Amino acid sequence: MERTLILIKPDALARGLAGTVLSRFEQKGLKIAGMKMIQLDDALLKEHYSHLADKPFFPTIAEFMSRTPVIALCLEGLEAVEVCRKLCGVTNSRKADPGTIRGDLGMSMQANLVHASDSVETAQTEVARFFQPKELFSYEPALIAYLYASDER
Repeated sequence: MERTLILIKPDALARGLAGTVLSRFEQKGLKIAGMKMIQLDDALLKEHYSHLADKPFFPTIAEFMSRTPVIALCLEGLEAVEVCRKLCGVTNSRKADPGTIRGDLGMSMQANLVHASDSVETAQTEVARFFQPKELFSYEPALIAYLYASDER
């Protein structure tokens, strides 16, 4: 099992699409191992986007990403990094394939609803950046569903 980081970005929250985006990952069979809403500050933005921090467009990214809180997700599943990347689609929403989150719901290069870790190594670093170990959970979804169903008998 792999774990990966997804950030549901400010445009998704502003458009009321956070639940829709989350459900796309769940429908694919990915399990939520961690989830929280956070406001990104300058230090976290500079760390997370360190590969872009010296680019002239970084202030625009930082302003956009700190406009509202984001929802940080740690998702778990077989080949979770690759599966999430495919579900998201390419970065530029206008060029993303129909059937992907960005292709179906995104608006532009920046307003593309989600950030997804781009490799297993990056995912490990990003999950650790946004979640403390005590904020991540392991559980068996089928068992949870069974226990819930048994309460209704």
